[in-house]
Amino acid sequence: MSNRIVIDPITRIEGHLRVEIEVKDGKVIDAFSSGTMVRGFEKILKGRDPRDAWAFTERACGVCTTVHALASVRTVEDALGITVPPNAELVRNLMFCAQYLQDHVVHFYHLHALDWVDVVSALKADPVATSGIAQSISNWPKSSPKYFADVQRRIASFVQSGQLGIFANGYWGHAAYKLPAEVNLLGVAHYLEALEWQKEIVKVHTIFGGKNPHPNYLVGGVPCSINVDDANALNAERLAYVGRLFDEAAAFVNQVYIPDLLAVAGFYKDWGAIGGGLENYMAYGDLPVNGYGDPSQFKFPRGIILKRNLAEVIPVDGRSADQIQEFISSSWYEYAEGDRTGLHPWAGETNLKYTGPTPPYDYLDVTKKYSWLKTPRWKGHPMEVGPLARLLVAYASGRQEVQEAVDGALKALNVPVAALFSTLGRTAARGIETQLIARWSKEFYAQLLANIKNGDTRMSNSARWDPETWPKEAKGVGMTEAPRGALAHWIVIRDKKIDNYQLVVPSTWNASPRDPSGERSAYEASLIGTPVNDPEKPLEVLRTIHSFDPCLACAVHLYDERGTYVHQIDTF
Repeated sequence: MSNRIVIDPITRIEGHLRVEIEVKDGKVIDAFSSGTMVRGFEKILKGRDPRDAWAFTERACGVCTTVHALASVRTVEDALGITVPPNAELVRNLMFCAQYLQDHVVHFYHLHALDWVDVVSALKADPVATSGIAQSISNWPKSSPKYFADVQRRIASFVQSGQLGIFANGYWGHAAYKLPAEVNLLGVAHYLEALEWQKEIVKVHTIFGGKNPHPNYLVGGVPCSINVDDANALNAERLAYVGRLFDEAAAFVNQVYIPDLLAVAGFYKDWGAIGGGLENYMAYGDLPVNGYGDPSQFKFPRGIILKRNLAEVIPVDGRSADQIQEFISSSWYEYAEGDRTGLHPWAGETNLKYTGPTPPYDYLDVTKKYSWLKTPRWKGHPMEVGPLARLLVAYASGRQEVQEAVDGALKALNVPVAALFSTLGRTAARGIETQLIARWSKEFYAQLLANIKNGDTRMSNSARWDPETWPKEAKGVGMTEAPRGALAHWIVIRDKKIDNYQLVVPSTWNASPRDPSGERSAYEASLIGTPVNDPEKPLEVLRTIHSFDPCLACAVHLYDERGTYVHQIDTF
């Protein structure tokens, strides 16, 4: 019998994404990813003061809340030739690190772990045995039998009330769950702990940027001044608090997140051969140690890997018109020169033209345009972006710290390098880089303190702040790495105002529809071959899509080669 299954939504955070999947003989044979919402920031920004763009673009997302502001101030600085003082770069790095630490922990526990952890199974666990497992993999203090028994009682109260709350709509009891009950109890306990911890690390943003979400930024620097004796400035007390927050974050990452990741992954090694998808990876890089103008010294290097060839890293240039282009052959837009034209973002057009079905509808006509996402390409190649891409580019670039961290994780799991190119590899990469960032944050913090002790308190550069000093026309590109992957903003300034502004975000790279040649992007490609054991509970599909950390609320449709609609399933 033919099946079409609707999962709505597939993600556990905001946004709109729809994926339609064809299933045959228990495996996905084709997939189509559709963005179902249009934002129009490019329209909103036209004609505005370039120095204000960060405040608008930062609100493109409430999850990766700082990274759009960072890309925005960088694109204006690039256009106007503004150099940021070393202290400002360090503060930006620390805000970047705080964002990653929070985002990756939240992703693992609250957005992805429940694809691997069976919450209801934890009710069958022996708290004494769970305590033994916890103490064998970490010295985290909350690991007594009584602690896990208390967590188990909390879960039981949810189940007995008939209201699972945050754990509702799960595929509990699914055959694809492999963890022993005791490991499931460990995972649920740390899920609840992570909810409390993640509120702390974002205080770094309030100290440097005034608030979270959406902390303040500044073209030319950062919006805080240093005076160790002034109660209204970045003083000694606040700096010490920042250091303590990063110490606590490193402890949680090293004693909770990483041990849990390795423990869970050990039961799912078969997923090291599922969900690989594309063979091309791109990272813009970030975390400068010698100024943003020197990408060769970034902690995360910039580059391209083609065909999984780790022997070569190809340079990527955001200013080159023949490298990065966006296509709309499968997207609800139109270009003046036709649908098969690719445009570099400086020449980008945002002309909306919806030609899809009238909502509500059962499924898309994927032979026509089917998404609000454009389709970016690097020299015609689809690219995967995100933690795996960052680590692969760094690994292939010869970064010893990254190589040691990756090799250590592979050895701990006893899996080959090829396992990185998978759903499991994507999930592990996020944890590995979180551990690295916890270490790097302390380096940046120590350098900031050293600069202050040496008398350098500069936090901004007002050069070119006066629009009267600007050229009649200027172009810039600001590149960074959002937690979900390569992010860049392009700006054209004319007569002191924004004439064109284009955002190409990680989800555009990963979740975009087919290009004019019919090639799939990362989401679509990664689902090919994914097993679907139970079409009414397609847990495996969640695992692969969630491994990208999609910042989108979406619906996923599955259907076999005949494509008959059956029913809809709510997920969580």
